[in-house]
Amino acid sequence: MTPGAIGQQIQKLEEWLGITLFVRQVRQVLPTDEALGYWQRIQPALAQIADASNKLRDHRSMAVSLSMPPSFAAKWFTSRMAGLLTRHPGIELHLNASPALVDFERESVDLAIRHFNGQAAHLDATLLFRDEARVYCTPDYARAHGLSTPEALAGATLLVTTIQPYWEQWLARFSRLDAGLAAAIPRIHFDQALLAIEAARLGQGVVLASPHLTAGERRAGTLIEPFDHSLPQESGYYVVHHAKLPLRAAALLVKQWLIEEAQDYASE
Repeated sequence: MTPGAIGQQIQKLEEWLGITLFVRQVRQVLPTDEALGYWQRIQPALAQIADASNKLRDHRSMAVSLSMPPSFAAKWFTSRMAGLLTRHPGIELHLNASPALVDFERESVDLAIRHFNGQAAHLDATLLFRDEARVYCTPDYARAHGLSTPEALAGATLLVTTIQPYWEQWLARFSRLDAGLAAAIPRIHFDQALLAIEAARLGQGVVLASPHLTAGERRAGTLIEPFDHSLPQESGYYVVHHAKLPLRAAALLVKQWLIEEAQDYASE
């Protein structure tokens, strides 16, 4: 619509409501207090109309919106997604790499990968694989800091991530360092595992990370595991969607592919 047509519609709405919605000045148009209050009341309903219309329009579409954490997207998914499109060439994948939790009732997202314990009443959650925490660093870093035993970590720098913030538990379980010495070890904190793993690859410290996110670096030899100690986690990577909203056929294909790909990965 042209600006003039929009202006005519606003004038008709003002006449119908019997109030002024905008104060018109020379170079700007400002909403009145009544207009702001009116907008707050009707905006949720308009959003519901738009959401229902989009979902109805997209019901038979082959477009699939998939959300996942950035680290998982970069370290696990992107090297495999060509296989999805080879298997299902008609699918139009829309990938959203974000640490934010998806609100399936308000967002146009079909599926999400979520790292948690699988317990959520409003979600249908299917486990892809359990997680664990292991220690990684470069070969040069291990040699330079004499990382032959966990106690040698007292002279290292620990790289901490929000998804695997378990250095205290790991040190208490696998080293003989007392709590005071363990707490005194220098730490660098990261809000993304992707950044912490990259810092470890650049020789900046020792990272406690998921083996699912370090497979590429381990295959390339840029990261090694100086200690054969694993800290199991209750959490894992799940493919999730709204428990009460049916999946479209295209999204169901993507979900099944993710499950099969995770099974193949686990058997490697």
